[in-house]
Amino acid sequence: MARYKGPRVRISRRFGQPIFGPSKYLERRAYPPGVHGPKKARRKQSDYGIGLAEKQKLRYQYGLLERQFRRMFNKALKKRGVTGETLLQLLETRLDNVVFRIGFATTRPFARQMVGHGHIRVNGRKVSSPSYNVKPGDVVEIRDTAATRQLATKSLESAQIRPVPDWITFSRDALRAQIGRMPSRDDIQPIVNEQLIVEFYSR
Repeated sequence: MARYKGPRVRISRRFGQPIFGPSKYLERRAYPPGVHGPKKARRKQSDYGIGLAEKQKLRYQYGLLERQFRRMFNKALKKRGVTGETLLQLLETRLDNVVFRIGFATTRPFARQMVGHGHIRVNGRKVSSPSYNVKPGDVVEIRDTAATRQLATKSLESAQIRPVPDWITFSRDALRAQIGRMPSRDDIQPIVNEQLIVEFYSR
């Protein structure tokens, strides 16, 4: 299962944003990594550099490698509508991200692992592909075993401060969620300007 395995705080410090979630270390060292520390001046970025940075931030956030991300962009390009917003919707409706948004997992990598290990069912069937895109009406639930329920319950307790998005209807007692609609840009609240990513790939 291909995924990024490098240092996460270093990536967040490079972009000046908590790409992988809140980090106290990032708050203490709110400057780029490197031997020169806070004294190192940031060089003025070109339009290409800005677009590349936006693409990298979104790619790291959702845990995709470059080939996977490019494939997702090409898929968005073929669909009707605004390409940038469609790209965000495709990323947000990936099964691993939905599992994270529901609260069955505390992080996206953990959600990816849960899906890959067969702990998640969609419409009553086991789906082990993290890149599977859910659709409105789909029902996402955990496998009905004691070990899986314990995993999900423990994660839900840790994720209580993170509300379930409005486009997902979640029953905590049944450990089941239904996709009510496709998420809008306002629902997603991206950390990037997705239009710059579209322009970057259009060069």
